Amino acid sequence: MATDRGNARKNKSDEFYTQLVDIENELHHYKPYFKDKVVFCNCDDPFESNFFKYFAMNFNHLGLKKLICTCYDNSPIAYTQLSFLGVNENITYPNQYRHAYKIEINEVADYNDDGAVDLSDVKFLLQNKKNSLVHLNGNGDFRSDECINFLKESDIVVTNPPFSLFREYVMQLIEYNKQFLIIGNINALTYKEIFKLVQEQKIWGGYIFNKTIEFEVPTNYNGTLRNGKKFGKVPSITWFTNLPTKKRSEILILYKNYSPQVYPTYYKFDAINVNKVTEIPMDYYGCMGVPITFFDKYNPDQFEIIGLGAGDLGREIGIGENYTEEELKKFKAQNPAFRRGIPFYFNEQNELVVPYARVIIRRR
Repeated sequence: MATDRGNARKNKSDEFYTQLVDIENELHHYKPYFKDKVVFCNCDDPFESNFFKYFAMNFNHLGLKKLICTCYDNSPIAYTQLSFLGVNENITYPNQYRHAYKIEINEVADYNDDGAVDLSDVKFLLQNKKNSLVHLNGNGDFRSDECINFLKESDIVVTNPPFSLFREYVMQLIEYNKQFLIIGNINALTYKEIFKLVQEQKIWGGYIFNKTIEFEVPTNYNGTLRNGKKFGKVPSITWFTNLPTKKRSEILILYKNYSPQVYPTYYKFDAINVNKVTEIPMDYYGCMGVPITFFDKYNPDQFEIIGLGAGDLGREIGIGENYTEEELKKFKAQNPAFRRGIPFYFNEQNELVVPYARVIIRRR
């Protein structure tokens, strides 16, 4: 992502910059949905952002109406490659690490007349009078009134938002009823606010789901140095969207048969534990606790999401509400991972087993 925001400025987990190949691998699935649309990248320094490069190079191919990018001031790698967009003597460029600004693209031409728009053409974008670069009055925070006005103007938001502000970022997109394609961590699905949106079918996973991806990171971070840039691997990366995907209509083929020995029932909660999504039994129609990777296979016509076995969300569906105080103390002593609201079961050795982050589902 292009930079952290507000109180997240010191959060190193926000300083990850998406590679062009990873953007291409996801976005090529959505071409029909971009035609005549205004795309907003509101966490992206255009001089560095591969999201900007992708949409600038594919502006005509996608049939975009407009591309808007806003940059936050104090980005740790921003403004370091100003030659990317070329130099126009009629434009006052931002001073390094100082100003937030907005770039608006309304036209992309084949400037070198080679029959295709590529990076060499993108360098001439700011020499086109239909395109503009302006300084922002504020600091470029996506929550500022200034950037919210750009958001209102847009149709689809595509970016890698700050991980530390992921909840707030998504809730803003929902509030303004925007379509989006954004990058996050799979564990965001366990956030109360995000899970509720999944349950209400307002957000779902994209095509790249729970993968380890290599991001460009600032030079003072740990990572691998290549061609003067540093890269670090980040696990559990997932694209989140509310655009239609073919995946959501695919039927998960089930082949396992239910047996109480293989699928233990949770303690004082009427649901069975399923350790792998591929092992959901084909002949069981009660409640089941499955890993959060289930969301990669979730077809709302095939499954109903009952709730999430975690903390307050788990208690909302009755997990742990009927434990006695004596049981609570005993369970905690037996397994430090135990929490009220998290489903668990006893194995054949009478050991208390607490599975990680279970989504409670039921077959339709």
